[in-house]
Amino acid sequence: MNHGRFLRVSLASALTGALLLSTAACSQPSTDSSGKITITLAGPNQWNSDPASFGPAWEDLVKRFEKREPSITVKTTVLPLAEFKQTLATQLAAGTAPELIFSQTSHKPDQIVALDKYLDKPNPYVAGSKRWLDGFTQDYFGPHATAARNAANNYEFIPFNLYIFGLYYNKDAFAKAGVDAAPTTYGELIAACGKLKQAGYTPLAYDNSWIAQNSTVKPIMSMLLTKHFEQLNQFAADGTPGSSTQISKKDFAKAILTGEFTPEKAPEIGAGLELAKKVVDECATKNWSGVSSTGAAFTGGQEFLSGKAAMSFGANFSANNLADTQWKWATMPFPTITKEDSPLSTGEKARLGATVGGTSYMIPSYIRGAKLDATIKFLQYVSSPEGAQPWLNKTGGIPSLTKAAPAPGLEGLTAGEWALSPTVPDPQFVPKALSGQGIYTGYLTGTKSLDQQLADMHKQWVDTAKELAADGAWTDSWAKG
Repeated sequence: MNHGRFLRVSLASALTGALLLSTAACSQPSTDSSGKITITLAGPNQWNSDPASFGPAWEDLVKRFEKREPSITVKTTVLPLAEFKQTLATQLAAGTAPELIFSQTSHKPDQIVALDKYLDKPNPYVAGSKRWLDGFTQDYFGPHATAARNAANNYEFIPFNLYIFGLYYNKDAFAKAGVDAAPTTYGELIAACGKLKQAGYTPLAYDNSWIAQNSTVKPIMSMLLTKHFEQLNQFAADGTPGSSTQISKKDFAKAILTGEFTPEKAPEIGAGLELAKKVVDECATKNWSGVSSTGAAFTGGQEFLSGKAAMSFGANFSANNLADTQWKWATMPFPTITKEDSPLSTGEKARLGATVGGTSYMIPSYIRGAKLDATIKFLQYVSSPEGAQPWLNKTGGIPSLTKAAPAPGLEGLTAGEWALSPTVPDPQFVPKALSGQGIYTGYLTGTKSLDQQLADMHKQWVDTAKELAADGAWTDSWAKG
């Protein structure tokens, strides 16, 4: 038998089969028998616990778009909060993800359509538009916004709204516990938790999600780290040498890879973790590490909505889940850390700021032709006042657009210092393999020491910085190590 010939034939057959599979994945029919184009959007449900729909407001938005564009049908695939990142990342790598996927999906820049050339053209759903990009609030999505572009300096997603979280609280529970006003300092928060416990409430509804841990750690770290602004500020928003109004991921990456900024060297990191642990110990649901998240609306959502817990972390678009509660509610920022709470306090009030990390979607790079054109149209419609405003009003949304208005009733989250962006945000350097996981669980439950947590964070920071450098093809000497 001629083994060489057999090998060549086998390889040729394998390559031909792979090509056919690849072609089948990328060349699915763009239209059905009626000539209509169908596009699908897949992501987590941020508004309710319905496994089949993002809710009536979303369905209305889709219906209005389809009326505007009768040749396009939009389908929605609702993915579980705990699984959407892995599901979409796997589909994206296999070339089977749908036309629109949630922007927090782990990916590399070349796996996603760069939107720069589209954003440079008019939005057809906005009268007088000259550039689609100009319709967005530039502080959040524009040339000077550090979070608007990926490591390769491209726009790759469109923000349907802005995201901000904070504390929702049960005003009736506060009154019964003798908590006369929403806590404004960290010390007042801890004291309020004691009173709420005595009154029979769980002070803070909590679960084992990354959202719960991030909601606790992020504002604390951002308050303590502001003193490092001058040290870390090395790059402009577009990634070139210079400076910006907020420390970017590239700023952090350089400081991390050069060893100038590490969890062990920055005492604020350890102090911030200790302050977060005290909140969890004094306020959070008992045995919270065994409580699974019931959705993106609230941490410990069932306990909070039932009235058994007095506070919960929630986003601006969580408010519509409170329509049927029998108690009065309000919102507040995370309290400020004062010198009495920590000697490392800067004395500045807590800041979080709205970000584009709310409802943002992107397009896989293998989507082309009529499907791509239809998908761009949908993104343009959702980012027009005509498309967005009714949906924002019904979902507690904060617009990413200059000519749209925020939903009413959330002034506790959208006003004051809390609504301003911190100059040095929490680094949030978590490698793709750990994205969405509760990386602080061991420390917060007491099974991991602070030194162990800091060492783990150091490795995570370095791994993430290297990932960013590779994804962005950074040529700086410090990024090549």
